[in-house]
Amino acid sequence: MKIKGDFVLRKIADSVVVVPVGATAVDFGSMLNLNETGAFLFELLQKSASKEELLASMLNEYDVTSEKAEADIDKFINKLKDADILD
Repeated sequence: MKIKGDFVLRKIADSVVVVPVGATAVDFGSMLNLNETGAFLFELLQKSASKEELLASMLNEYDVTSEKAEADIDKFINKLKDADILD
């Protein structure tokens, strides 16, 4: 999985947001706010991480069970798909 090239991650004050660029900015019309974990996963997806790589990275970075991490990853991926941010 990979984030489409016309979305970038930006830190604005204390928030981390996904911002559309180029022609996508007109069609998308908003920003997506991310928490720390969402930003972590987004950065991995910018590098074409697989679901297995996301899970391994989450387990390495955070004190979380495999089941909780997998559920959170699935929820995050579904939100990105719904927003048409994933290739």
